[in-house]
Amino acid sequence: MAEDSAVIDEHNTMDASISDTMLEVTGLRTYFFTNKGVIPAVDDLSFTVKKGKILGIVGESGCGKSMTALSIMGLVPAPSGKIVAGSIVLDGKNLVNLTEKEMCKIRGNEMSMIFQEPMTALNPVYTVGKQVMEASIQHLQLSKTQAKEKALEMFELVGIPEPQKRLDVYPHQLSGGLRQRVMIAMALSCRPKLLIADEPTTALDVTVQAQILQLMKKLQAELNSAIMLITHDLGVVAEVCDDVMIMYAGKIVEQANVFELFDNCLHPYTAGLLKALPTFQENRERLYNIPGMLPNLLQLPQGCRFYPRCERASAICAEREPDLVEVGQGHFVRCLKYRG
Repeated sequence: MAEDSAVIDEHNTMDASISDTMLEVTGLRTYFFTNKGVIPAVDDLSFTVKKGKILGIVGESGCGKSMTALSIMGLVPAPSGKIVAGSIVLDGKNLVNLTEKEMCKIRGNEMSMIFQEPMTALNPVYTVGKQVMEASIQHLQLSKTQAKEKALEMFELVGIPEPQKRLDVYPHQLSGGLRQRVMIAMALSCRPKLLIADEPTTALDVTVQAQILQLMKKLQAELNSAIMLITHDLGVVAEVCDDVMIMYAGKIVEQANVFELFDNCLHPYTAGLLKALPTFQENRERLYNIPGMLPNLLQLPQGCRFYPRCERASAICAEREPDLVEVGQGHFVRCLKYRG
């Protein structure tokens, strides 16, 4: 039982040596201050992303995945949103202490982000080539001619057909898959140490989705960069990720190596997500769904945040919030009644 496990300090949730760590997030709290109250969108999050590895962050919409990414990028919507505690250390540099001017030098250079919907992330009044060139001009101090050559090189790298021609087109003239490849080219143009991909394949058909995922994995291996892949799809995680972090209502509920998580998931929320995956069973009438909804972050339940939806819940679950504990090598779970 979890009560018998040693409680792990939230500041040390992953056992990774400093030399292998690209990103270390410790005790991160990102809150929104509204007229109705304080919303703890990200609540005491600690994790690491290793060099040359892909970390998958999984959870329902509203669980804090995207806000975690925006916190790391220094793009939390102001003035209501604010990082109120914690540290975000990228390759030895604490980003929380940096000014906006200093962050501008890091965004697009040392770390980049692929946003969920490229049509809204790309500027509709500039050609895609010009938008990819901008990062090279700003961060690598290339001339326009050099930046154009660099953009062409990146278009070829990400597999955009007729790359010379595509440099001069506008976002609306491209398909969803090509726009996503443009976003990847833009994000990788300065060879970032960390790439954050927020639901990069959500709006794409399965064939293009598979191509984008394989492209990201191929480029990550070639550049030895670290990737944070934010998704709600455990099938995607199984295909490309090395480690997995399951989030619920702003907190980590389970964290492990991808093989360990799929073979031996311990948290009932993780079990529910896996149970909801489509299968090829002929006699299966409908997909399983976890009962209930995510709690209102303004009115969080006492005790475990998942207990109102949990099939294993008992009285103790409503009385105290479980700690994140290590139950195996690199396997962490936040549950009073996990099944080991």
